[in-house]
Amino acid sequence: MRISSKLEKQLEEYVVENKEKHYRIAYSYVKNTDDALDIVQESIFKALISLNTLKNPEFMKTWFYRILVNCSLDCIRKQKKIITLDNEVLYSYIDEVNDTYTDIDLHKALDELPDSYRSIIILRFFEDLKIEEIAEILNENINTIKTRLYKSLDKLRIKMND
Repeated sequence: MRISSKLEKQLEEYVVENKEKHYRIAYSYVKNTDDALDIVQESIFKALISLNTLKNPEFMKTWFYRILVNCSLDCIRKQKKIITLDNEVLYSYIDEVNDTYTDIDLHKALDELPDSYRSIIILRFFEDLKIEEIAEILNENINTIKTRLYKSLDKLRIKMND
């Protein structure tokens, strides 16, 4: 089944206009430039392949975010056995590095949250999405998203107080 070139053009424009956001979301999951770029590329590929599943072009944003988040989570699952070095260890080997993180404790606390909670925090506060959009992206009930958001904020508050 051939997808209309109009829909392909809309997807292309959307991806190009929001490439920084897509990269930032992928990077927030994997904390690695190359992996984040691979995730964005894979997401675009999967979106092109499954463009016929997009029933309403108005929902392209949430549809693509779902693909992007799922690709990010797949990458994390594939790399569970890989041990990554903490950024502080890596930076200790570099001579002149300026720390750009002003809230490093927050980033560490976010990294310690389960994927399902971290996804909600990232999408809500870093990407400024509405609860309804997050529920659509993660394919969850709105009340589930609200509950997880509350629990994740509570866990972050406890970790930050420690």
